[in-house]
Amino acid sequence: MLRTPFQCLTGLLCFLILPQFITPGQDSPRQGQLRGKSVSKRIVFVAGKCSHGAGQHEHKAGCLLLAKRLEEQVPGIETEVYTDGWPTDPKAFDQAAAVVIYGDGGTGHPAIPHLETLKKLMDKGVGLACIHYAVEVPKGQAGNYFLDWIGGYFETYWSVNPVWTAEYKALPQHPITQGVKPFTLHDEWYYHMRFRPHLEGVTPLLTTVPPASTLDRKDGPHENNPAVRAEKGQPQHMAWCRDRPDGGRGFGITGGHFHRVWADDNLRKLVLNAIVWVAQGDIPPGGISSATPSTQEMNENQCPH
Repeated sequence: MLRTPFQCLTGLLCFLILPQFITPGQDSPRQGQLRGKSVSKRIVFVAGKCSHGAGQHEHKAGCLLLAKRLEEQVPGIETEVYTDGWPTDPKAFDQAAAVVIYGDGGTGHPAIPHLETLKKLMDKGVGLACIHYAVEVPKGQAGNYFLDWIGGYFETYWSVNPVWTAEYKALPQHPITQGVKPFTLHDEWYYHMRFRPHLEGVTPLLTTVPPASTLDRKDGPHENNPAVRAEKGQPQHMAWCRDRPDGGRGFGITGGHFHRVWADDNLRKLVLNAIVWVAQGDIPPGGISSATPSTQEMNENQCPH
């Protein structure tokens, strides 16, 4: 079909202008090409809503900080951060290599109304990483799914959530721990998690003995219980990963209550390594190094208080 000069000019202008109006969430691989890089791994972050006081459960700020460093440090990584709970965009998880959930848990977990959607992703081998409260889901169907997907979860009246200083004196050899040095960090470290029987397919990553003071509270759904008291003085696991039979991978870490912990270079490296690992990406021998965030950056994107 012959075109007039005007039609040709109009088509050229559309070709040049339309890409500027492509919005995030439509097609992340295309976004990566627009930014001038080749994308091989798309990682979707689901950040929960604001729920605690200043500097606590800063899901949005934490996800944006981690996503920024992945894009800066790992070639081929494209991130998408949804900052107010489960995304409404039906294409949000298209071509995702991994999903990272950092939000409140229990019955308010952002994935609870969408378990079957998440299951379809897991059945395809998509990786899943859950941070802090996001490792807690209700016992039953959700708990069973998480045992399969990431290897363990916080079970009420079984697991506990004290605030204490954990000292990790040694770490196992694993791609997730590459370049991570022993460290000590004060946080709300959940422990006595519900794991798969005999830790089948599960590799503990952060392990230490919690002090007796973490069991001083009265019994409650999160505070204390006879089962955890019976293991007083025994090592507990605060971070772990799972190789799933379907080829997918999972990761869970119980720390991350206080936003300030993301300024710790070793914790940040461990979690960045883990996210890339569940996405089936390559981790350099020294792990994924990243700049320590400044005070200004740490204060960015926090919930209004």
